[in-house]
Amino acid sequence: MKYMLLMHANKQGWDDMPKTWSQQDLEVMVKYMRELDQDLKDSGELVETRGLAGPDQMKTLQAQEDGEPIITDGPFSETKEVLAGYWVVDVASEARVLELAEHISRTPGPGGLPVNQAVEIHPEGVAPA
Repeated sequence: MKYMLLMHANKQGWDDMPKTWSQQDLEVMVKYMRELDQDLKDSGELVETRGLAGPDQMKTLQAQEDGEPIITDGPFSETKEVLAGYWVVDVASEARVLELAEHISRTPGPGGLPVNQAVEIHPEGVAPA
């Protein structure tokens, strides 16, 4: 079954990461993610994965009934969390996707300690006929 795993980041933490994480901590985190991606490729479970640009590079668009859409640069000012990346996986069981989500949640942060961020797990839906 296919699932989408969404990794969110605290916006303030994202903004502060270049100032508060050491170069070594950043390298450890990137290595951890690359190893996960390679393991998923090797097992045949990876459909797609992407790390996303930071919140300062995003846009939000909302259509309007009576005219031009509203386009906002960056997240809304009250945004506390942003989407940092995602994986689409095709796994044999819910237990496996939960295992992967826990692995992602335990991504190492400063000092190698797990950041324990929330990971959303969305099963593939069935389109209505």
